[in-house]
Amino acid sequence: MFGSVLGAFTPSFAALGGKAWRIPWRLSKTRKANVRKRLREVDDVIDVLSVSGIECKQLVLAQALPKEHEMSARDKYTTFSRTAKNHRKGVHKVPHFTKRPIPRTTPAGF
Repeated sequence: MFGSVLGAFTPSFAALGGKAWRIPWRLSKTRKANVRKRLREVDDVIDVLSVSGIECKQLVLAQALPKEHEMSARDKYTTFSRTAKNHRKGVHKVPHFTKRPIPRTTPAGF
């Protein structure tokens, strides 16, 4: 009755956790492009800081990480998860993935 009236606020199937309609199954082309763009922007900031002569431990650690063009697609669009079937899950399944840094390396053995 109220499904057509409420639009975006329609309830989801409870057996699917109630959030099935919010998270897409796979990343779209534009979301992938935005992930790559954010990674490149972080690379640019690291380059600018290293050229400016600032020295700190976090900058040295950030310089050791692979750049966006050196990363595989698996590392760009998925992240390590202890609970997932293959220990990987799509980065878009992570809450607030646009605000949190995407881990550029995986734990040893995964």
